[in-house]
Amino acid sequence: MTGAASLLLAVALAAAMADWVAVQRSWVSLEYLAKPLTMVLLIAAALTLDPTSAVARAWFVAALVSCLVGDVFLMVPRDLFVYGLAAFLLGHVGYIVGLYVEGVELRRFLGGVLLVAVALAVIGPILLRGIRAGPDPALAGPVVAYIAVISAMVASAIGVGNPMAIGGALLFYASDALIAWNRFVRQTPYAGLTVMMTYHLAQFGLVISLV
Repeated sequence: MTGAASLLLAVALAAAMADWVAVQRSWVSLEYLAKPLTMVLLIAAALTLDPTSAVARAWFVAALVSCLVGDVFLMVPRDLFVYGLAAFLLGHVGYIVGLYVEGVELRRFLGGVLLVAVALAVIGPILLRGIRAGPDPALAGPVVAYIAVISAMVASAIGVGNPMAIGGALLFYASDALIAWNRFVRQTPYAGLTVMMTYHLAQFGLVISLV
């Protein structure tokens, strides 16, 4: 880890914490600044750290850029959920390729597949019922495609065996599960804060896993 990357990660964490406060207190102006700024700083940190694989870093940076675009789509007042979903799906594709560049061990990967299969068996049917009973049942197809891709990302991170990558991927899974649950099933207390905390910590974990 370079000194520049460490500094950028520290500033990114401060920006993320500012975003958490903004989300919890509904300070929209601060959220519009802190949310994208966190990702910009994480991209800069990824570009300045000393990675184990420059190729993997390139794919991770592409994933972070896609997630930044997705953040903007989901942040603006208009309902651009599908566009945000597409941007994050591309982000997970970038992470998957980067993880495979780092090296995925088959036995660990199959263990990851089993883990996400259990999770999907528990919450998948509930989410699908919620989507189909809602005002836009056509979202079922895009959501299923997204779930498949993020599940592959989680299994791939487990296949790599890097603890930071695994933790980041699982936090990403939890964050997106919370988004889906609150949008399609029912609202939970402190949903916005919990979603953003798990999401940002997920991105931190994935970036740090490059070292």
